[in-house]
Amino acid sequence: MNGVILQPSYIPWRGYFHQIAMADIFVFYDDVKYDKNGWRNRNRIKTKNGSIWLTIPVLTKGVETNQTPINQIQINWQQNWNRKHWQSLQMHYAKAPYFEKFARLLESFYQRHPNLLSEFTIDLTILLARELGIHHTQFIRSSEMEGITGQKTERLIQILSRLNVTHYISGPSAQSYIETAKFQNAGITLEYMQYEYAEYPQLYPPYDPQVSILDLMFMTGPNALDHILPKNSRT
Repeated sequence: MNGVILQPSYIPWRGYFHQIAMADIFVFYDDVKYDKNGWRNRNRIKTKNGSIWLTIPVLTKGVETNQTPINQIQINWQQNWNRKHWQSLQMHYAKAPYFEKFARLLESFYQRHPNLLSEFTIDLTILLARELGIHHTQFIRSSEMEGITGQKTERLIQILSRLNVTHYISGPSAQSYIETAKFQNAGITLEYMQYEYAEYPQLYPPYDPQVSILDLMFMTGPNALDHILPKNSRT
């Protein structure tokens, strides 16, 4: 069984969904420390003036964000960010070939008003995965699992073993800290992602591969998954 463990992010890039598509079970690593200025609450979209950030404001007063778990970070609803994000998507992607295909669904989602950041980002990620045609992957949150202890490699192995995962698919940056021998001792094989994707048409040249999955979906519609992984590799 293939497993992936990743921190929840806001409208992630296509590499994130590539890992979802490769996983039988995908764990949102939501009870680890929130990383300020990371991808948990922001991502980039294309515009005619270059790529811009869409950022979900979070409450930081009285909160040590470098010590607070992701699943305890609250959204700052004093700012009308959800309306602004939706307006930005409309403004910059209205002419995209498949914008209308996803517009009603996304507009409805941006009307939600959850208290917690992870509630919004996790639900949106699952929604987008299903819209991409990824239906086999089971999703779970690490915060839902009781009795998980340890740090880094030990903690990953405990989660994977509890879920009967035998093959772990990791991002390439984790090679700097993953202790391979411990995975071998646990009977879990390791695979590191290689993010090599062909370009696809974008509204505003030059091509930028490091933007939200929404860019790919708006531009390629029902063929978006073909730009993430080959058909013969799907479950």
